[in-house]
Amino acid sequence: MLKRLAKAPRTARSFILICAMTLGIAGCSSGNGTNTNMKSNGNAPKTETTAETGTEKEAAPAAAGGTLKIARLSDATSLDPHYITNIASASVIHRTVYEMLVQRDKNMEFQPMLAKEWKQLDDLTWEFKLRDDVKFHDGTPFNAVAVKATIARALESPRAVVFKMVQEIKAVDDHTLQIVLKTPFSPLLSVLASHESSIMSPKAMETYGKELSLHPTGTGPFKFESWTPGEEVVLAKHEGYWGEPVKLDKVVYMVVPEDTTRLAMVETGEADIADGIPVTEMARVEGAGVVDLYKSEAFGAEFIGFNVKKKPFDNMKVRQAISHAIQREDIFQGVYNGAGKLANSTMGSKVFGYSDKLQPYPYDVTKAKALLAEAGFPNGFKAEYWTNDRKERIALAEVVQSQLKEIGVELEVKVMEYGAYLESTAKGEQQMFMTGWGNATGDADYNQSNMFLTESHGTTGNVTFYSNPEVDALIQEGRKETDPEKRKEIYHKAQEIELTEAAIIPIRNLQNNAAISKKVKGFWINPSGYLMVNEASVE
Repeated sequence: MLKRLAKAPRTARSFILICAMTLGIAGCSSGNGTNTNMKSNGNAPKTETTAETGTEKEAAPAAAGGTLKIARLSDATSLDPHYITNIASASVIHRTVYEMLVQRDKNMEFQPMLAKEWKQLDDLTWEFKLRDDVKFHDGTPFNAVAVKATIARALESPRAVVFKMVQEIKAVDDHTLQIVLKTPFSPLLSVLASHESSIMSPKAMETYGKELSLHPTGTGPFKFESWTPGEEVVLAKHEGYWGEPVKLDKVVYMVVPEDTTRLAMVETGEADIADGIPVTEMARVEGAGVVDLYKSEAFGAEFIGFNVKKKPFDNMKVRQAISHAIQREDIFQGVYNGAGKLANSTMGSKVFGYSDKLQPYPYDVTKAKALLAEAGFPNGFKAEYWTNDRKERIALAEVVQSQLKEIGVELEVKVMEYGAYLESTAKGEQQMFMTGWGNATGDADYNQSNMFLTESHGTTGNVTFYSNPEVDALIQEGRKETDPEKRKEIYHKAQEIELTEAAIIPIRNLQNNAAISKKVKGFWINPSGYLMVNEASVE
């Protein structure tokens, strides 16, 4: 049985009839460039990085002005970096409204941003020299006090786990900041380049408090203009930006739940980009030749999860049985048409700490039935399976439902609107579910500390509610270790335990997909899944 819950409101468009082109689910259906010697290798070398400016190279010349309209599957759930729980929401404000001390370039190497240079003074102390020509959108000066206030706020937020390694923030002077750590923390720069480390206006934080989500105030090239929940978010060019001005006058993120409608909007010119193109529509986009299909490898992965606190999935043998009964290869090819890569863990192959030696449970129905019998369920059982309302995830749910019937497991599939799904899974109301994790930093610590650390249960990201003291210790060890190869060994061991205990079933490494008008130039998608619009233009 498949049951749809909390369906997102359908967007009314004058050309909705174009949706008749829907294809069925086949089978189972800025500044100048900079140089740095700080490498994104997962290590924390004691070297110094300097640069004159903190932005990426300028895109090819194009006409200035215009509005970039992006049609997206779901609305943002928050625009407050300390409360955002998904990359889709973060993408609206990351490097547009808000900026960080450091950033990653297109090669994923660290570059200056609001910090002009930095160096590691000792194992625990990092010093950052800040730009002295920056103001927030509300006119407040950017300085070391603002950075200190931002991190202090983060430590009191649901994303505190990301900054737990911080012992003290020192504003040495207006433009010198020191971060003192409790223990060595190798992924520091990767965290400081993520949306969670967005630097916020102290005045806005004090004025709006928890309502800051409705009043984002940063230093970026775009200013927040408006947010109409369920419809759109509008950003406008910030004329007082400290760096290279953006070409666009505005960016509009429109909420369009229907996949084919998003595509039709790009084809007819009502939108310039359709984000989150399902794999079932990619052949159509490529074949039509009207728009360009953007594809790039992502850091994230999709996987089936179990709430290990809910019966019967509190029994490891039950989880192992389900793992043996899922034909992952068939799902990858049949549902996802082979887009991306078959996953063996919860992180993409480009993430530091990824291991190609990890082996998920093989398909083995006989072994699955034997494990169910050992767990006390010789005749199977009934359970709920939750998914959000992406087309391919609904298709996957139906396939899993069919596959598990072979071992006597009867699933009731519930389809939920994305925001409702995130809220409910964070509360631990689910039993079995389909989800994904987009890595915001490119480092394994982001996956491990958010998804498997005991203290991360719920909103932070551990929605399987998995807990293992040995894994907790390995995650902390991985954070402290400064040798990259040793870090990789630590993360391999942690992931091996997680797979053995079957908290998740890896399905697919993500691929970023978007349909783009041929009039759009300079747009790209970061491996973390952030939509990069600062270099974009519309001809």
